[in-house]
Amino acid sequence: MKNSGFTLKKRLKSFRYAWHGIGLLICYEHNAWIHTFAAVCVIVAGCLTGLSATEWIAVTFAIGSVLAAEAFNSAIEALADRVNESYDEAIKRTKDLASGAVLLLAIAAAVVGLIIFVPKLFPVSL
Repeated sequence: MKNSGFTLKKRLKSFRYAWHGIGLLICYEHNAWIHTFAAVCVIVAGCLTGLSATEWIAVTFAIGSVLAAEAFNSAIEALADRVNESYDEAIKRTKDLASGAVLLLAIAAAVVGLIIFVPKLFPVSL
């Protein structure tokens, strides 16, 4: 890959591509719709329950990690489908591994959510 040097214009253009990628993820990837809906629900719940700064950090990283993993998974699937449209065991395995990574992060995010929100929604009185 040719490296033609750093320019502010090129860096700003790269942000435009990145925002376009986020738009593609949110607009066209069905699983991302589910993650985005969950993220909106968590953000609303966080506002209503008054999360601390530390809790917002955990929630933000959980949401960002799941959405980023979904973007990687979608990119891998799109590229794999472009490389070989017919069934290929190696491509199936690659897609399954990427999908599994999203699931692992989604489970971890759900656990973070439970740790943060259960005590707020169901306080234990001693």
